[in-house]
Amino acid sequence: MPPWQEFGATGLKRSAGWVDEEFLPQLRGRKAVQVFKEMSENDPLVGALLFSIRMLLRNVKWTVKPGGKGRADTKAAHLLETSMDDMEHTWDEFITEVLTMLVFGWSWHEVVYKRRGGVYATDRRMRSKYSDGMIAWRKLPIRAQETLFKWVFDEHGEVRAMVQIPPPSYKQVTIPYDRSLLFRFQHFKGNPEGVSLLRNAYRPWYMKKRIEEFEAVGVERDLAGLPMVKVPSEWLRAAPGSQQAKAVEGFKKMVRSIRRDEQEGLVFPIQYDQDTKQPLFDFQLLGSGGGRQFQTDNIIQRYEQRILMTVLADFIMVGHQSTGSYSMHVDKTGIFRTALNSICESIAQVLNRQAIPRLIRLNGFTVEEMPTIEPMDVDAPDLAQLSAFMQSMSSMGMKWFPDPEMEKFARAVARLPEMTKKDEDVETVRSERSVAAEFLASQAEFLQAKQTVEQLENPMAMPGVPGAAAPGQEQQKTAPQGAPQSMPGQGGA
Repeated sequence: MPPWQEFGATGLKRSAGWVDEEFLPQLRGRKAVQVFKEMSENDPLVGALLFSIRMLLRNVKWTVKPGGKGRADTKAAHLLETSMDDMEHTWDEFITEVLTMLVFGWSWHEVVYKRRGGVYATDRRMRSKYSDGMIAWRKLPIRAQETLFKWVFDEHGEVRAMVQIPPPSYKQVTIPYDRSLLFRFQHFKGNPEGVSLLRNAYRPWYMKKRIEEFEAVGVERDLAGLPMVKVPSEWLRAAPGSQQAKAVEGFKKMVRSIRRDEQEGLVFPIQYDQDTKQPLFDFQLLGSGGGRQFQTDNIIQRYEQRILMTVLADFIMVGHQSTGSYSMHVDKTGIFRTALNSICESIAQVLNRQAIPRLIRLNGFTVEEMPTIEPMDVDAPDLAQLSAFMQSMSSMGMKWFPDPEMEKFARAVARLPEMTKKDEDVETVRSERSVAAEFLASQAEFLQAKQTVEQLENPMAMPGVPGAAAPGQEQQKTAPQGAPQSMPGQGGA
């Protein structure tokens, strides 16, 4: 039995290309797409949360790191870096579309290539800033979540393709996995649809939405009470289709339409009973008999806080409440930034594992290690804390400068101008000279320490010690036999 044979399965619930992992019916399939779209586009709090995440992640700088120091590694890294900056859309626009995985749980992007034919290429699909004929990314467009028809799985449960029905043609299109990138917010059971960032916030969002609707109805009716219309009892028992039944339906419609707006008003018939002389029809507003026993503001605020707690972003409410401390705010924002850094890392991993190896192989590069895309931190470290740390380490003997890489990092953190190529060369020479000087100093200290140890091990050889031979006498002992010896009172040769 070969060791690469697979026996088990992930246990993903699927049938006919549809995933059935969600236990709430309203969050299955296309219904989930509509619900999460409403949450992200129609709720101000969720919109503020997603806006803060989107803007912070768009501000991240993405750099290319070569896989090695060889010539092929440098060329491969240059190809990758130029491909990122030579697409029909910007890199920030691509990241923005990738971040839709936060809302829907997944984001599918098709990889479209081009052969770089220069700025004046006849075929606009091959136009590029470069005319080297290399194969590069033309675009990485999203395939919208609402266009998904079904998934294509292989016998091992791996996703092989996405089948979509996009407007305006509404024809089935199969996009193979080998020509695509699949980003997921959470990966579980190999589910291609992942898990939405807003999944745990659905229940508080739903409750908040309903309470706001009840509150809006009360405000629209001016919180005056319950509309009521009195009609003769025999009219309520009238046969369907009769004039009395139609009149009752009209009264019901009127009661449901009572609103306080610019068109408010009421036209009501007057008719009296011949026996009792009392009006047959009457309209009233039933009052509540007192104030409400609860405040809708407190309930809505509680659910808003729970929505933000699901993503560790409840610090957004700081300043909108009368309670809270600055230290707690700092701690929570630190956790939130760490979570955002992990999102950037997950995006980079998909690019480094799938998109970059395909691009390098298409161009025929032979490299031991692929170049990688690495994101910087979402938020730069605090300059006061960084300077205090560097000063503390310097006092312990650590030397920071001259170091070109360290200086580039410090300039980037402080938003200072970047170093020029000439400055980098100068700093490199200074760094090499500093290393050489430190090496010579350490060698001198080593030789001095070695000489001290030798003298301690052989005290008879130390001058000034009783019984120790003079330097000239020691030399005589160690001189070869038959060599000329100096006379007493004469110096050596």
